[in-house]
Amino acid sequence: MNAPVERPAPLGAGPGGPGGPPPFRTAAPHRSGARRGLRRFTGPRPPRQEVCELCGVAVAEERHRHLVETERRALVCACVPCALLLDRPGAAVGGRFRAVPDRYLTDPGHRLDDGAWDLLRIPVGVAFFFRNAALDRLVAFYPSPAGATESELDPETWQTVLGASGLAALLEPDVEALLLRRSGGRTTCHLVPIDICYELVGRMRMLWQGFDGGAEARAALDTFFAQVERRAKAPTAAALTAAAEAGRS
Repeated sequence: MNAPVERPAPLGAGPGGPGGPPPFRTAAPHRSGARRGLRRFTGPRPPRQEVCELCGVAVAEERHRHLVETERRALVCACVPCALLLDRPGAAVGGRFRAVPDRYLTDPGHRLDDGAWDLLRIPVGVAFFFRNAALDRLVAFYPSPAGATESELDPETWQTVLGASGLAALLEPDVEALLLRRSGGRTTCHLVPIDICYELVGRMRMLWQGFDGGAEARAALDTFFAQVERRAKAPTAAALTAAAEAGRS
């Protein structure tokens, strides 16, 4: 994941695959914290007990929350009580840490045709987008055999492709992402916690075989998105209205 790679055949292929348009200039994801975030989900686990970065208490591998450390652009572990403290409105404003939310939303009305997907210039069928508060812009990553690869989007492209989705207005900077998958002639869009996007990239990196990812990677991708779809709920009309009004203020 440390350097750009030649475009692999897509998982959930679309026209951005072999023979499609070249991707934007890609770079190692260090600038946006993807390197540190991904490290938690790829390769052998370090032989040490995870602890909460705020209070130092040991946390269980299968039951703890994550925080984004805004200065280092890194994911760190937190116990549930500390994460809940940072979940309170205004608690993370100006602070070092922001709690990664645990909400999954879907936009059943989101439609992304072939032309719109081509504008993204993403060479695989999966990508996630989040707003980097420090850079004050949207950044996009997609999985590859080498890890997370970044594609930079200009504001016009962001508005054309994703601006019509009601989920875009609800997106919390740094800690949530819009996760898109193109498969079977349709594109799904979900708002998800940022840490599961790094988990997905790490899983693909470990399982990828050959030119097209291989059967095991494709099966893991199907399982991952089935879990996301089971958890995701459509946002209420009131939530969408409030987010849109906040964006105009």
